[in-house]
Amino acid sequence: MAAPGRTLGTGTANGVRTLTLDSPHNRNALSTRLVAELYAELERAEADPGVRAVLLTHTGNTFCAGADLSEARAHDGPTDAPLELARLLRTVVAFPKPVVARVSGHVRAGGTGLLAACDISVAGPGATFAFTEARIGVAPAVISMPVLPRTDPRAMSRYYLTGERFGPAEAARIGLITLAADDPDEALAPVLDGLRQGSPQGLAESKRLVTREVLAAFDRDTGTLAELSARLFASDEAREGMTAFLERREPEWAVRQAPVR
Repeated sequence: MAAPGRTLGTGTANGVRTLTLDSPHNRNALSTRLVAELYAELERAEADPGVRAVLLTHTGNTFCAGADLSEARAHDGPTDAPLELARLLRTVVAFPKPVVARVSGHVRAGGTGLLAACDISVAGPGATFAFTEARIGVAPAVISMPVLPRTDPRAMSRYYLTGERFGPAEAARIGLITLAADDPDEALAPVLDGLRQGSPQGLAESKRLVTREVLAAFDRDTGTLAELSARLFASDEAREGMTAFLERREPEWAVRQAPVR
């Protein structure tokens, strides 16, 4: 659990630094405070020579719900939030130590970007996934940089457009996660043991090889996609979509299906 006033729990054991998203009131959304604490703890983990890997996990039934819509709705125009999200995701991808995700709850929208930025991820049977941006009037713009290079294009055409929920087996099939497991801790044990055996140089350079295409996407597309995201979030449709979500109602554009006679 996080200390009072914090949204991130921390702990280190056997060479693994565990960072626990612990902001249940907003479903571990990427608030300004949570993002700042993630940066600070990643810096500490990078500077600690005894840390071989970072394990990212969560409390509650949600790994991460993506953008904090309460914060986003409070702004009348474009903000720097998309650029800040891109910076966070790139930091995880470029982090010189492996970042592993353990997921036992829901992952939505920008949370899928955080998950895709991790090097290895294991999800339990209670996990669900969805790209819900189109349903609130925006698009999965910034998160596409870590998501699309690692996932099946045909599957992403479906899930980006429909916002459907899918489970761990499907997430593994399309490449969004590494492994679906009945017991995530049991599945992670050999992974973490393997990382503990790696040298700092060996892990950093091996990671650099497998993240090359993802980092190229950030270098090429960050400006364009952050601008797109900011413009969409400032639109009338997005304001209606976010308001409808927070008020637990359908947005004005939703089409009700006629009953079958």
